Amino acid sequence: MTDHGRITHDAVVLGAGVAGCTAAIALVLQGRRVAIVEKAVFPRRKVCGEFLSATSVPVLDALGVGAAWRERAGPDVRRLCLYAGERIVAAPMPRGGGAAHGRALGRDVLDTMMLARARDLGVDIRQPCKARDLSMAAGTGTVTITDGTGEHRLVAPLIVAAHGSWDRGTLPTNLPRQHAPGDLMGFKAYFRNARLAPDMMPLLAFPGGYGGMVWADDGRLSLSCCIRRDRLDALRRRSGTSAAAAMHRHLLDSMAGVRRSIGEADLDGSWLVTGPIRPGIRARHADGIFRVGNVAGESHPIIAEGQSMAIQSAWLLARTLEDADIADPAALNAAGVRYARAWRWQFATRIRAAAAFSHLAMRPGVFGIAAVAVEAMPGLLTLGARLSGKTRAIGRI
Repeated sequence: MTDHGRITHDAVVLGAGVAGCTAAIALVLQGRRVAIVEKAVFPRRKVCGEFLSATSVPVLDALGVGAAWRERAGPDVRRLCLYAGERIVAAPMPRGGGAAHGRALGRDVLDTMMLARARDLGVDIRQPCKARDLSMAAGTGTVTITDGTGEHRLVAPLIVAAHGSWDRGTLPTNLPRQHAPGDLMGFKAYFRNARLAPDMMPLLAFPGGYGGMVWADDGRLSLSCCIRRDRLDALRRRSGTSAAAAMHRHLLDSMAGVRRSIGEADLDGSWLVTGPIRPGIRARHADGIFRVGNVAGESHPIIAEGQSMAIQSAWLLARTLEDADIADPAALNAAGVRYARAWRWQFATRIRAAAAFSHLAMRPGVFGIAAVAVEAMPGLLTLGARLSGKTRAIGRI
């Protein structure tokens, strides 16, 4: 399957995270010949909040991994909580869909589980494998890849970019690099022996950033957060420590709830650092290439919807393509228009809400006023969860 011009597959998916695997599994279930190109070796840890809203669970069921997810994921998240300074405010999590409540599962577990399902269904897995070049001509895409055996070409009419917004490379779907003081840098760590109610998911609001905590699989508490680059640099200069150590100390110093939850907990492994985070709405279909997951659009992680958006966007794309003749460029282009429209309807509101929440959380003076209001009316947390898409089922194409 390496001829330079001959069609080798119906679809090539770049990236084997939750978005890429969702797209690949859904397409192969339609009878398509699908390849996945993934540069990392699994299992791998990722900077990710790992919470999955209940509205995405029916998609996992349709993909054939719902039962395995239920068996491994952490407890139902039934309550939200705000940790801001000395404040600790709790409120109910809104119910969403037949599963009622969302849960969390480590990406090292979930990604491996979904890729195994894709392999069992006959998806052509190229891993570890680097996509070096991507070109489109006359309605056909050519992906040049390299692995341990050399250079190969995968040729297909349908190309799906699912490599995320942080991926570095020279593909036309890679985002340009940037470096600015206001960039948000992402952090992630697991803790054991933490003290947090099993049904609770706290929102962390601290000077220069925000984050969240949730129980994942196997007794691991997953903590993810982000902070402005300039604030992080200042913390490192003051402490004389690494970025991870400075971030850890800042969290403990800033919030009573964090001190109570992980002050005496054991760090499981090392902190992961990545970034910058690039929230916003981007092209979902351009130059003949479809995009899903973060490369199509990304919300501020404050609303804990990254995984749900990745899975749901890939599912929307597959549903759009279900009856399309992918060998016909005009049909693919029409499907791209429908997909872009459905994507915006599904996700634009939560992306805008997340931007508003994040700007508020990172400004201690302004957020202090908002925190007083939340303390007086905890239902505002529940309302915020609804605005973030926790109860929004996947709409029709």
